[in-house]
Amino acid sequence: MFFLQEEKFMQVSTQGAILEIRPAAGGEEAKIWAADLLRMYLKFAGSKNWKVTPIDELTLKIKGEDVFNQLKYESGVHRVQRVPATEKHGRIHTSTATVAVLPEINQSEVDINPNDLDWQFYRASSQGGQNVNKVSTAVRLTHKPTGVIVTCQEQRFQQQNREIALQLLRTKLWEAQEIKKEQTQAGYRSAIGQGQRAEKIRTYNYARNSVKDLRVGKKFRLEDVLEGGLDKIVTKIKTN
Repeated sequence: MFFLQEEKFMQVSTQGAILEIRPAAGGEEAKIWAADLLRMYLKFAGSKNWKVTPIDELTLKIKGEDVFNQLKYESGVHRVQRVPATEKHGRIHTSTATVAVLPEINQSEVDINPNDLDWQFYRASSQGGQNVNKVSTAVRLTHKPTGVIVTCQEQRFQQQNREIALQLLRTKLWEAQEIKKEQTQAGYRSAIGQGQRAEKIRTYNYARNSVKDLRVGKKFRLEDVLEGGLDKIVTKIKTN
């Protein structure tokens, strides 16, 4: 199956993180909202001079100084209240997207048996240039004992996507083990930190031009936040 190095379990990297966004309630508007959140995080990463590597449509690998400690507070449900572009009668809709931020897990921390892996390759559907779209560069990797599936299609060459997919799988397996420990071990505190996928953490209200973080009960200016201005929120959460 796979083996977790217990003595290194809490020594997760603060210099790298996997950020994954998933559309939730709201249909097509939820997909648009997920893309808007992705843009927000790209702007935030740019302001920090972090290196961003796209993994899949709404998944990023981010590396840089103190990345995980800055981003871990973003994990949870992000709710938006606004009039969608497709709305003909001016009605406000509520949609949600979930964000998961996990630390980059090294090979030395999670050892996976190669025999447990099922590799599949296909042509990428993303805009990645002639090589990406005409050659089977995209990767779908399945961990057979657990059924965990990851995909990577954003890089130009198959080997690059293979390496990133394997790294993403290690992170997913680590996350599953952390959740299991939290559920079964009294008092166990995960290195994942605050915010789980199902926890509602923030509401973005377009009509009021405000963002309310439910953990601190404070509102922030919507335009600033969507342009990557997350520093004030992160600071407030850390000092709360």
